[in-house]
Amino acid sequence: MNSKIWLSSPHMGGNEQKYVNEAFAANWVAPLGPNVDGFEKDLESYFNTEVKVAALSAGTAALHLALIECDVKHGDEVICQSMTFSASANPITYCGATPVFIDSEPETWNMCPKALKEAIEDRISKGKKPKAIIVVHLYGMPAKMDEILSIAAEYEIPVIEDAAEALGSRYKNRACGTFGRFGILSFNGNKIITTSGGGALVCHTQEDKDKAVFLSTQARDNAPHYQHSHIGYNYRMSNIVAGIGRGQMEVLNDRVEARRKMHDFYIDLFKNIKGVEVFTEPSEDFFSNHWLSAITVNPEITGKNREDLRLALLEDNIESRPLWKPMHVQPVFADAPYYGTNVAEQLFDNGLCLPSGSNLTDDDRSRISEVITKFFY
Repeated sequence: MNSKIWLSSPHMGGNEQKYVNEAFAANWVAPLGPNVDGFEKDLESYFNTEVKVAALSAGTAALHLALIECDVKHGDEVICQSMTFSASANPITYCGATPVFIDSEPETWNMCPKALKEAIEDRISKGKKPKAIIVVHLYGMPAKMDEILSIAAEYEIPVIEDAAEALGSRYKNRACGTFGRFGILSFNGNKIITTSGGGALVCHTQEDKDKAVFLSTQARDNAPHYQHSHIGYNYRMSNIVAGIGRGQMEVLNDRVEARRKMHDFYIDLFKNIKGVEVFTEPSEDFFSNHWLSAITVNPEITGKNREDLRLALLEDNIESRPLWKPMHVQPVFADAPYYGTNVAEQLFDNGLCLPSGSNLTDDDRSRISEVITKFFY
């Protein structure tokens, strides 16, 4: 069997080991330490704006803390994009709140502003004003942030930006993750850069960062003994993990460039295949890191479907994956409110994510091209 071509595998840059070795040499193997401070500073410098970053154990942890800082409590409601990974919605339930799911719009596949406004007005009419809005930059594609932020401001609802997939993406030349009251980053093993596991919370004030750090380190009061006046969490990033992140930050721009070249590869590959659309930016306002390149396959035009294509790739040991199954049709969220039409469901039915890693070789691309060309012709 041919070697495995992964959807999105880790890609080390070379200097990660240096930072990890420094941590071992100094015996900084516990949470906190020079690498954690350095990684946070590296991220703040990358964003090139007035933000503060708290390095945490996961993007999910960052989202949970963002909801807590937005005062989300038991019985509240939080608006969430439906087409996303479950980690965008699960922390809502950690707080005892109810997710209210919003459909996608077809240009960016992200939260539909029209459905968002409809949902807010309807929930308010029912006596349940949402406490926060979680918008996701799906597969690295920026959402329509001007419209979403305008609606959020009209109803005075804070926005939490799930940029777990969008480090390196920009909307109107501003970095994704810096638009909302909070931004969420992920450094999971399949992301554009990885710390093996980890995440970060992007804040706009030192006060918000300090509160996140306090809560993420078990909320210990300032006392010589262990005293707690708040419920805390074990959510801080370790110094070892942060060392990997410091090495990865040195190659982030290269990783973005490589992923975008994979997107260009698919644009060229599918240019003459009618009924297949490559997910791409709708205008120059949007700059995607193209963390994952994705397509939609119209079976009425091609006579094929995305599942047949997935299986054809799998037969050659090439990994691909359907788009995220929308949250509002997931069994665990079957009773949650939903606003919109069926855009997200149609995308799920017809969409496929293709190998997108920054470490794919010319031989890998040749294999992918051969299987896809044979499948459609």
